[in-house]
Amino acid sequence: MIRWQSDQVQSAERYPPFRRTIPMSNLKPPKTRSCLCRCLCWILSLLTLLLLIVGIIAAIIYFVFQPKIPKYSIDGLKITEFNLSNDMSLSATFNVNNITARNPNKKIGHRNTTVLDVALTGQTQNATDLLQSLQAQQQTGSIPLRLRARVPVRIKLGSLKLMKWKFLVRCNLVVDSLTANNVIRISSSKCKFRFRL
Repeated sequence: MIRWQSDQVQSAERYPPFRRTIPMSNLKPPKTRSCLCRCLCWILSLLTLLLLIVGIIAAIIYFVFQPKIPKYSIDGLKITEFNLSNDMSLSATFNVNNITARNPNKKIGHRNTTVLDVALTGQTQNATDLLQSLQAQQQTGSIPLRLRARVPVRIKLGSLKLMKWKFLVRCNLVVDSLTANNVIRISSSKCKFRFRL
């Protein structure tokens, strides 16, 4: 009996008991990193949701109201000043009358027509080359002109009035002459309409 206990003790000394070792690891990330990730996820989620809502509203407005771009045309043009100074600088003043803006929309603004009169002034320091080309074009009776204007437009959806938006109107004209104090005949007028932030 005593011998058996001593054998048991000797075998325990030879072979130590099995112990399972688990490697130490930090299971929780630092709190600052976790908080930052959560904030970024919330912000991205809110932005995505906002863009989705705006897209749905824009699609509903487009399909319900079917918006169309206004059409602009210039029907009258007059030069009130066309002066060439001694230092070859040219100054000109145009009176652009009868700028007609036609709204083709049935449900936005109700197909209204607006007529505008605009005075344009311009000056060029060295107008030698410009005058030579103008003289050659005036003999043919077709002088190209380019006009640009920023036009404020207020959109009205039924009884709801929205804020004013700025649109850029570019018109390419062909006129017969550039003589001061003379009504100019416009042979061609093409205008493009572009949204501008």
